Amino acid sequence: MPSKVTSKPKAQPASPSNDCGIAQLSPAALSLMANFFKVLSEVSRLQIVCSLKTGAKNVSEIVEETGLGQANVSKHLNMLTKAGIVAREQKGICVYYQIANPFLFELCDLVCDALTAQFQQQNQQLEMLKTLGQ
Repeated sequence: MPSKVTSKPKAQPASPSNDCGIAQLSPAALSLMANFFKVLSEVSRLQIVCSLKTGAKNVSEIVEETGLGQANVSKHLNMLTKAGIVAREQKGICVYYQIANPFLFELCDLVCDALTAQFQQQNQQLEMLKTLGQ
């Protein structure tokens, strides 16, 4: 009598860390996420984002606050707008830019906190190595 073939049960998440939304994303959705982070991976664009944290500004105000050139700021604002990170609003003859979704600053805070913890850990390890060398 032939043996009965049974399918293997689906693997269950080993821990809550495996139960995150990103694990469920399709390659196309992951590509969108990667592109979002690519837009934020340039120092000048991060300077512009930081400049907009206090509210909407026009290009001249951003140039003054960041020290970047006008053409450079305009180019980066275009990229930030296309990525949906910055919203643009016409007021008379001026165009004002603002952050489209304030969650961006929460994301930046998380990254800064993680980097601070990483640097603190590295400093502790260096201190331990120094004491071993004495």
